[in-house]
Amino acid sequence: MKVVLLNSSDTEGGAARAAYRLHQGLQGIGVSSQMLVKNKKSGAPKVICSQNGIGNKFDKIISTISNSPLRLYPERNRGIFSPEWLPDSLAAQVAKIKPDIINLHWVCGGYMQVESVPKFNTPLVWTLHDMWPFTGGCHYSEECDRYTKSCGSCPQLHSTKESDLSRWVWQRKAKAWKNIDLTLVSPSAWLAKCASSSSLFKDYRVEVIPNGIDIQKYKPINSQWAREILNLPKDKQIVLFGGAGGTGDRWKGFNLLVLALQSLSKSGWKDRIELLVFGSSQPENPIELGFKTHYLGKLADDISLATVYAAADIFVAPSVIDNLPNTVMEAFACGIPSAAFNIGGMPDLIEHCSNGYLAQPYDSEDLARGIAWVLEDPERHQKLCRSARRKVEEKFTLEVQAREYKKLYEEVCLPANGVY
Repeated sequence: MKVVLLNSSDTEGGAARAAYRLHQGLQGIGVSSQMLVKNKKSGAPKVICSQNGIGNKFDKIISTISNSPLRLYPERNRGIFSPEWLPDSLAAQVAKIKPDIINLHWVCGGYMQVESVPKFNTPLVWTLHDMWPFTGGCHYSEECDRYTKSCGSCPQLHSTKESDLSRWVWQRKAKAWKNIDLTLVSPSAWLAKCASSSSLFKDYRVEVIPNGIDIQKYKPINSQWAREILNLPKDKQIVLFGGAGGTGDRWKGFNLLVLALQSLSKSGWKDRIELLVFGSSQPENPIELGFKTHYLGKLADDISLATVYAAADIFVAPSVIDNLPNTVMEAFACGIPSAAFNIGGMPDLIEHCSNGYLAQPYDSEDLARGIAWVLEDPERHQKLCRSARRKVEEKFTLEVQAREYKKLYEEVCLPANGVY
């Protein structure tokens, strides 16, 4: 079987990393897999740049043009919103590869026009990394449920008009995607439920297949060694926060973590913990938390990330909305428990008081209690660490994920004679 995975990048961003890992997992079990991307960062031979290198050079220009309709909404929220109206040549490029199946992933940023989907003329599997495929342009609807109807009056655009940009995008999707051969995959039960309740995908098959991770690259290593490499204190407990968007991603909830840590600082933890942050450099005016904060900047390679996780005692993911975050899975694979709010796909990973702590949504005081609970008892902390690693070994390896996808691909596109 020949599979092609479409994603705007191969390694840049959480969705890209997840898609690239699936690509590696499929290759690992003998599936002929290729990635077609706009922006190639890796040197992998089976990753093809769809624009012969110009995607990397002109990516910002393409994204700016793609987002130009948003200028009509100067009061909009500054979160990502994708109209995806620019024409592309993806169908012709995919046709040259002649795959048996196409697996779409994150295809925004001016990479794929909404109207291109039915042009592929090949069975499609679409892996959902956020809500964009079934909304009128937003990537997370937050409190809005208008994607269950036909969008319009979009709160993220601060629009009061039914016939706004979100309605236009939704209508284009509804028209172009009618009666296409499509199966949906969600990494989390939460996002699968959202997709099934959407007006665009309510009649399509939706499967839940969690993302996978290479447990040989992400594994428990000596904490003291990791701290020595990173110049971190060996007599403090390290709280870790990070991700692709760092502290600047409003969905990742760094502001709520700040409140939780300030609370801990006032309740006897001031001289016991320090904060470690990756994905962001130190700001000009750092926030006063009551204890030292170490900023590592952006990290992309697996070795650096695994070393950072190993140096921590707990990873905190205070996201206000999230699918199945790579960061929590990476921390677990390294034997590091996590604290997070009980939202989105977090319960798929974190078992409350077994391998981490699930706080009441957006309650910084409860998050502070969770961090303290994970750290305060050394024997319990060791049990949490072992449980975190075991969870990944049992359910989130690349091989487990790849075999589930292979099984789905075969069901979706098995030839009439039953033989490839």
